[in-house]
Amino acid sequence: MKILIVKPSSLGDIVHALPFLNTLSVNYPGAEIHWVVARAFHELLEGHPMIKRLWVVDKDRWKRLASIKSTLDEFRRLKDGLRQERFDIVVDLQGLLRSGIITALSGCATRIGFKEAREGSRFFYNQLVEGGRGLHAVDRYLRVATSVLNCKVQSVEFPLPMSDVAANLLGGLRDFAVIVPGARWKTKQWEAKKFGQLAALLPLPSVVIGSVGDIEIARAVTAYSKQTALNLAGRTSFKELIGIIKKARFMITNDTGPMHIAAALNVPVFGVFGPTDPALTGPYGSSCSVIRAGIDCSPCFKKNCRTKKCMRDLSFQSIYETISQSPVLDGRGWGTTDI
Repeated sequence: MKILIVKPSSLGDIVHALPFLNTLSVNYPGAEIHWVVARAFHELLEGHPMIKRLWVVDKDRWKRLASIKSTLDEFRRLKDGLRQERFDIVVDLQGLLRSGIITALSGCATRIGFKEAREGSRFFYNQLVEGGRGLHAVDRYLRVATSVLNCKVQSVEFPLPMSDVAANLLGGLRDFAVIVPGARWKTKQWEAKKFGQLAALLPLPSVVIGSVGDIEIARAVTAYSKQTALNLAGRTSFKELIGIIKKARFMITNDTGPMHIAAALNVPVFGVFGPTDPALTGPYGSSCSVIRAGIDCSPCFKKNCRTKKCMRDLSFQSIYETISQSPVLDGRGWGTTDI
């Protein structure tokens, strides 16, 4: 059997789909599994023992009108390549127009996707799964495995690649916290100054991580930390990032991709949430604490906000108190904290 997973992006979403991959591998041990992934995230899955082949697409280029010719050429190559594989099953976990098109390009007779899929992508499927809007993303993806593919979920596992190269970047640090101050939406970003002030209070050093786009905010965090934080933003590969997170005692983060990596690795997470809903896309696991301001308009799912009150009202002292009362320092319990 050949199965194609269509899940191009983003970082957190791909991590959420790993239990689906693991469940397929356990229930169909002889199956050949392929995965369509965006170029920006392919390194996360490169060389994965459960994946026979990665199909890397340049989805960011597809949005540019100036690249229409090269995009159409890529579609043709992708169509020819996928159809040669003669997949038995194609599962679209992304649920957007471009992923629906990729699903259709495969020519597969069994094309599975969510009933609630957006941008008209549901019309490219011939088997619809009601994922449920109130479910966490991990559970929605696993519902596809159990309801359509007759899989049994023995345990929720996140098979992630590991790397020891990260030790060279840490400069001898062994006991540290990880700070993630970036996020794709500005409304999801807690202030760099507050991250830095929090880092200065911690009884152990911090490592600030993020993409190239997070370098400036990471510098600000380091400055406000009174130089107790090491800035590695923009300096790590995905596998090095995973290695650093794995070694951390805990993570303090906005709602962003590395948060899900930490949760998958059972590294304690303190997630600062404002406009998004942790019940749907929060850190998955028991060793996670979600911190919110507890105001009526949150979650609003807005990418733009004049006041950002849900994030602004969270002080670094209050978050330090939450951390100091947790298992990472004195053995108290986990949960959701409204401050």
